[in-house]
Amino acid sequence: MKLVLKIGGVALENQETLQACVKAIKSLAEDGHQLVVVHGGGSALTRTLKKFGKTSEFVNGLRVTDAETRDVALMVLAGFMNKALVAALGRAGVHAIGLSGGDGPVFRARKRNSGPDLGYVGDICSVDTTWLEAIWRNGGVPVVSSIALGNDGEYYNVNADQMASACAVACHAQTLIFLTEVAGVLDAEGATIRHLDRRSIKSLIDASVIKGGMLPKMEACQSALTGGVGRVRIFPAQHAAELGEFYMRKIDLGTEVSAA
Repeated sequence: MKLVLKIGGVALENQETLQACVKAIKSLAEDGHQLVVVHGGGSALTRTLKKFGKTSEFVNGLRVTDAETRDVALMVLAGFMNKALVAALGRAGVHAIGLSGGDGPVFRARKRNSGPDLGYVGDICSVDTTWLEAIWRNGGVPVVSSIALGNDGEYYNVNADQMASACAVACHAQTLIFLTEVAGVLDAEGATIRHLDRRSIKSLIDASVIKGGMLPKMEACQSALTGGVGRVRIFPAQHAAELGEFYMRKIDLGTEVSAA
């Protein structure tokens, strides 16, 4: 079975949560599943930019990315964060192969042309799974950072949720799981919503219950379902170790997002 796991940057920076994610990836790989791991690193990027004297600005959950910010994103996401996750998986015996979206290139992006100008922020426009499949054939797990090349030869900062969604569609994955630092999608009272469909997503956005960084995640969920991915789950990363049992028993954690 093909699965795409997206791991948020906050989860990667907590050692206990990181180890839970590593345990899940190892278990799923050993069970014979073909995995792609897509990761973010927004918190680390924000801290690094601050050291350079740059203030981070976000519009609807997306980072405004000038040329200098893009270059720092390339350093942090495709460099430190990617290689740290590869190392953690390697220590656990997982044959992880670190990539950026520009390698291959597996992912192509184009500059986002809707809404306000966000600079070097891209949307995925094509995915070539050739190298992902080559890694799978050799028993490896691709680990992909959310940077992609445009046809203009420029690197673009891509929302990691969108990249994971595009990857899942292109790979014909049966399942897409977003591992997050939160328990799932929360209602107005802060309780986890167990099931969401398109109509309820729209209502929650209109009521400003879903906002900020959750907006691109909801867009990514719906794009994956529209593209044929069978299951989409937003799942608390601190419980990631339980994903090894995902197809063996019911796990009543996180938020299941459905097309209906």
